[in-house]
Amino acid sequence: MSRGGALRRLAAHEGRWLVSLVWWVARRRIGVAPGERALGYAAAQAAFVYGLAFVCVVETVGLSALFAGEPAVHGVLLVLDVYTVLMVLGLQAAAVTRPHVLGAGVLWLRDGARRELRIPVGRIASVRDELRFSRSEARAGDAATEGTAAGVAEFAVGGQTSVTVELAEPVVVVGLLGRRATVGTVRFHADDPRAAVRALREAMAGADDGPGAGGASVTRQ
Repeated sequence: MSRGGALRRLAAHEGRWLVSLVWWVARRRIGVAPGERALGYAAAQAAFVYGLAFVCVVETVGLSALFAGEPAVHGVLLVLDVYTVLMVLGLQAAAVTRPHVLGAGVLWLRDGARRELRIPVGRIASVRDELRFSRSEARAGDAATEGTAAGVAEFAVGGQTSVTVELAEPVVVVGLLGRRATVGTVRFHADDPRAAVRALREAMAGADDGPGAGGASVTRQ
């Protein structure tokens, strides 16, 4: 992907988490229609995110006091620190307002504001609750293929997943920077993995096996 394309995707990501902050304050969720089931995953990272936000606030106060006599430096650092606090809170806001969604024949997986994947329920061969530590999280510095490794896509939270979905047909996952990967297994985290698996199995049992069950798409909210 060109540098311009990557920058556009990063800017779009920036916009999504900023919008998520507004929806979070309003206590609303994005993309969850009436009758659809939201599968939350934000609780697993909440303590870490709030702790990090607190540290950032303390740092902001400390630097403000330290550079109070230098208005130019103080102003720049204040803007950067406030932005950092908002970005950290935006991570949690995106996770809360953009849960996984089990809708009419489609499982919509989301990784906060970073990426998403829609899987037709008819393409799911099996699903199980299974706690695993993320393999792709260990691949430091590979943002383009974040969350994918060896035919497996991972929507991990806190470096772990709790639900494993095996597919009857492979699907294509698009990373934050536009890199595509074909996978046959998808793992994601849910705050209540057993309930998520139960809901998915019920959806699989009632899935339409007609032509509409095929195909998968990756979209952006």
